[in-house]
Amino acid sequence: MDPWMLLAVLGLCAAFGSSKQEEEDYEAVPINKTWVLSPKVYESEVTLILNKLLQGYDNKLRPDIGVRPTAIETSVYVNSIGPVDPINMEYTIDIFFAQTWYDSRLKFNSSTKLLMLNSNMVGKIWIPDTFFRNSRKSDAHWITTPNRLLRLWSNGRVMYTLRLTINAECYLKLHNFPMDEHSCPLEFSSYGYPKNEINYRWQRRAVEVADEQYWRLYQFAFVGLRNTSHVAHTQSGEYVIMTIYFDLSRRMGYFTIQTYIPCSMIVVLSWVSFWINKDAVPARTSLGITTVLTMTTLSTISRKSLPKVSYVTAMDLFVSVCFIFTFAALMEYGTLHYFTSNRQTKKAKANNGTQKSVSMLNIHPGTSLLQMNNIVPYHEEGDSSYDCLDGKDCTSFFCCFDDCRSGAWRENRMHVRVSRIDFYSRIFFPTAFGFFNLVYWISYLYL
Repeated sequence: MDPWMLLAVLGLCAAFGSSKQEEEDYEAVPINKTWVLSPKVYESEVTLILNKLLQGYDNKLRPDIGVRPTAIETSVYVNSIGPVDPINMEYTIDIFFAQTWYDSRLKFNSSTKLLMLNSNMVGKIWIPDTFFRNSRKSDAHWITTPNRLLRLWSNGRVMYTLRLTINAECYLKLHNFPMDEHSCPLEFSSYGYPKNEINYRWQRRAVEVADEQYWRLYQFAFVGLRNTSHVAHTQSGEYVIMTIYFDLSRRMGYFTIQTYIPCSMIVVLSWVSFWINKDAVPARTSLGITTVLTMTTLSTISRKSLPKVSYVTAMDLFVSVCFIFTFAALMEYGTLHYFTSNRQTKKAKANNGTQKSVSMLNIHPGTSLLQMNNIVPYHEEGDSSYDCLDGKDCTSFFCCFDDCRSGAWRENRMHVRVSRIDFYSRIFFPTAFGFFNLVYWISYLYL
C-alpha cells in the first residue's frame, strides 16, 4: 500500500475515534426547547468516594476517640414558637437544629469539595447522641421524606441538620399574673458522652428566628432570646448543657376585657344601692345579692385559665378586693336597715305605752280621783337614748343612734347618724376603690 494512502486512512480513523469520544463526554440537554450538548456528571465518582470512606468505617466510635474530645458546634433556627400552655406549664417550639463536627475518617481527595447527601447516609456514619433535656415530647418530621440533611466536606467536616417540633417544660411563676414575664428554656446536651468525650459550643450565629408574624403565642409577646452554656455535675460525669432562653411577656388585653373591666363595673353597680331609698328593701337587697353572686362567678371563671397554684396571683388579689367591696355594700344596707327598723320599732312601742297610760287615767271618770285627762307623762329629750343603749352608756367610738344626743359618752367621741350612712358610703366607697386601683396598678406595672 502506498504510504501516503496509509497515512490518510489512519488520519480518518483518529478523527472518527476522537469525535466518538467527544460524543460520549456530552449528553443531550433541552434548553429553551432546544437540544444542546453539555458535560456529563460522573455519578460513579461520588459513589466511589463514599464506598471508599465507608470501607472499614465504624459508626459506633466517635471521631478522635482516645485522642481528644469531639467538638460539636451547634446552631438553631427557630421556625415558630407557641402556643404556651399555662395549665401544663409547657410550650411548643418548631426548630431546625444543626450540628457540625470534624471526622478525620471522612476526608477525601477529589475535585468535588462538598457532598450534599440525604438521610440515607445518616445511619452509616457516627452521629452525636444529642437530646433535649426539658422536652416532654419531641417529634421529627418525616413527610414526605425524613427532614434530615447531611453535608460532607473534603476536609472531614460534617454538618447534620434536622427539623424538630418539641413540647418543652417552662415553669411559670404566676405571682404577677397577668402582668408576668417568663424565660422559657430549651436545654440540650449529650446523653451518654461526658465533657471529656464531647464538648458542645455555639457557632458564631448560634440562634436565629423566623418572621414572628405567624407565631402562635396568642397571650404572649416575644421579647427576645439569649443562649448560654454550663456544666452539670452528675453521678455519671460532667456534661455540657446548652440552653436557649426565650423571653416572653404576657399581653393583658384578654384579661382586661374578660376580668378587670367586668369586675370594676360590678363594683360600681353595687354603689347604685346608696342612691336608692333605704325603705326599698327588695330593690336594695336584690341588687346587693346579685352583685355578690356575679363576683363569685367571675372569680371562679378567672381561675380556669391558670394551674391550681397555692399562692395568690395579682388577678386573685384584684378579684378578691372587688368581691369585698360588693359584699361590704350589701352589708352596709343590712346594717342600715337593722338599726333603722330597730329604732322605729322602739318608738312605736313607746308611743303605744304612752297611749295606754293615758287611757288608763280615764278609766274611772266617776270616782273621786281628780280628772287627769290633759296630763301626759313627761319625757325629757334624750330619754330614748337609754332605750337604744339598753340602759348603758355608749362605750364605742361610733354611736349610730339618732336618739343618743346627750350623756357623758358624747365627750371626745364621734356621733354618726344612721340616716347619713348612705351619704358617707357614696363618698367612702368610690374613694377607697380608686385609691386601691392607684396602688395596685403602680405596684404591678412599675415597681
